[in-house]
Amino acid sequence: MTKKSYTPIVPELTKNATTVLERRYLKRDKEGKVLETPSQMFRRVAETIAEADRKFSKKNGVAKLAEEFYSMMTSLEFLPNSPTLMNAGRELGQLSACFVLPVGDSMEEIFDAVKYTALIHKSGGGTGFSFSRLRPANDVVLTTTGISSGPISFMRVFDIATETIKQGGTRRGANMGILHVDHPDIMNFIMCKADKKQLNNFNISVGLTEAFMKAVEKDENYELINPRDGQVSGTLNARKVYNRIVAQAWENGEPGIVFIDRLNRDNPTPHVGKIESTNPCGEQPLLPYESCNLGSINLSRMVRDGNIDWERLQKIVHLSVHFLDNVVEANRYPLPQIAEMTLANRKIGLGVMGWADMLILLGVPYNSEEAIELAGKVMGFINQEGHAASQKLAKVRGAFPNFRGSIYDKGSEPPMRNATVTTIAPTGTISIIANASSGVEPLFAVSYVRQVMDNDILVEVHPYFEAAARQRGFYSPELMQRIAEEGTLHDIDEVPEDLRNLFVTAHDISPEVHIRMQSAFQKYTDNAVSKTVNFANEATLQDVAQVYELAYKLDCKGVTIYRDGSRDQQVLSKGKKEEPVSPAVPEHEKTTTKRERPKVLKGWTYQMQTGCGPLYITVNEDSTGLFELFTTMGKAGGCAASQSEAIGRMVSLAWRSGVQARQVIRQLQGISCHSPSGFGENKILSCADAVAKAIQSHLAANGGKVQEKRFFLKGACPECGGIVEHEGGCAVCHVCGYSECA
Repeated sequence: MTKKSYTPIVPELTKNATTVLERRYLKRDKEGKVLETPSQMFRRVAETIAEADRKFSKKNGVAKLAEEFYSMMTSLEFLPNSPTLMNAGRELGQLSACFVLPVGDSMEEIFDAVKYTALIHKSGGGTGFSFSRLRPANDVVLTTTGISSGPISFMRVFDIATETIKQGGTRRGANMGILHVDHPDIMNFIMCKADKKQLNNFNISVGLTEAFMKAVEKDENYELINPRDGQVSGTLNARKVYNRIVAQAWENGEPGIVFIDRLNRDNPTPHVGKIESTNPCGEQPLLPYESCNLGSINLSRMVRDGNIDWERLQKIVHLSVHFLDNVVEANRYPLPQIAEMTLANRKIGLGVMGWADMLILLGVPYNSEEAIELAGKVMGFINQEGHAASQKLAKVRGAFPNFRGSIYDKGSEPPMRNATVTTIAPTGTISIIANASSGVEPLFAVSYVRQVMDNDILVEVHPYFEAAARQRGFYSPELMQRIAEEGTLHDIDEVPEDLRNLFVTAHDISPEVHIRMQSAFQKYTDNAVSKTVNFANEATLQDVAQVYELAYKLDCKGVTIYRDGSRDQQVLSKGKKEEPVSPAVPEHEKTTTKRERPKVLKGWTYQMQTGCGPLYITVNEDSTGLFELFTTMGKAGGCAASQSEAIGRMVSLAWRSGVQARQVIRQLQGISCHSPSGFGENKILSCADAVAKAIQSHLAANGGKVQEKRFFLKGACPECGGIVEHEGGCAVCHVCGYSECA
């Protein structure tokens, strides 16, 4: 029988979307050559996920369903989480984005969790942990008559393991670490990322209980409980602890807070276990060994002629739930314990992206009462239809195995196929593919400057705003660049007032509105909502405290805040950064002074295997930083040796003249010659490429975190120079898809 062909649909992909797909999602051969087109990727995913239907129906509807899945993705109305796009129909076959692993209070359990973490990160997933079971530092260890080093010391082990694991160049490892507020080490946990030199592969959150929040309100002490024996080990003043959390979040955005009792209040299967942690960005509470499969509807595609197309939205919700339930079935889980727990609860997380875009298309400002009311209406509809779709599947496929005893097992309601249906995740790279605003976040910028090369910049403009500007006759490249420099339309008089009100950005919106929007979506979401509350740099501790209190009052499940400029590694979030310039020196008289060479320098030599033989690269530093670079070829003489020496001289001159390492790397990395060497991450394309990689290795070994962390100091994405925004506790580039998290 001839296989049914697909309707030829050409994905409406932007240049950025194509770049992201080529770099992170499409199949490659061992040499790194891309083997498939975006259309072929969507087809691969559609066919693989539709194939799961054969387990439940003898009817030959798989080809038709695959075409519906393909159409839904290529029209950019829905996209699954990144591991599904990357791995469906490929050898790895791991399709889940998020996992939670238990960390027990024994050396065996701890290092089992480290091993499992490595396997999950290798497969492209992120992990969440609660370290609340671990006995506190300096507590007794009966088996050795020694003392415990405490949860923070073991978090460092997980952090180092994550740093070591490389995920095939597609996704970086990311972790969530949670500690209950009644753990004896809670104050140390709150401060554990204060110096920004450790646990950089972790987001951390404090698990706040209802009892603790009541103690804060009354300014009372609360008890600390030793998890080893459940006994009271001391007391702390709740308000002082709360104030320390607020102060540290104000300082650098961490820790976040999770209302842990609320997660368990809405735990659909309390008879199976207690929720201890979430995934890295906080939106997905999970039981130990549970995973979740996420996907998002692009709301910007649900608007027709200035109105919401409810009929189309309903159809996409039902098809998306079907897709995600099939993902649970088609998945190849990294551990048998995860397979068992996931298949027993079958949690899925259908969310949204393009919310800010939808509001613009409807003419509704993000920071209006109408927008907050509409958020509840839209998410209420999605949640209701999502549950209806899950109940429909249950009639054919059966309820999830742990249904009996679940919160749905009331006798009056139809069984559910999935223990949870909805989640609002930060959509990161998939929103780039869909050319949509991220999750339920507002626009981060209407216009921004992207550095393309050392001295070349490109002004990126939101397509809706550019269209409006051209239509109404005020578009000009100069104005777009000015808007990028200002970071807001607020004081741009050339822009009509109605458009200034409509195209508001994250920093135009008050923290109160951020929380109210999060709460509006949370009310109709089974799991949780990933949302960053943006603060201006001048925000006070009291401002942050008030937002936490409002989030608690409005029944949010957690809060992530970010105060502009509060992290050293922040990119230029908005507007232009003022550099101190001496007014006594006229612009035309400014010169670059080359540093003189001291008699003694310290240096490191790296051996890089090139197609012309081993290349030895020596990097020397003076007291200021990188100073010079020498190269020596393993084979004497020849063109390669002379060219490598020339590269070394030019790099040395650049560094001594103040050029940054990242600029050197950007110029040299990726240059190829006729004789490359190695495979995968170890592939060296040329001698120039080898020099770039040696500099990266040097920075990673001697400059703290990997080179990309240093890039943040100068306000650019480490991979493309684009704009990076904070969402859900993670820095994400919305140009190339780089993510600080998974």
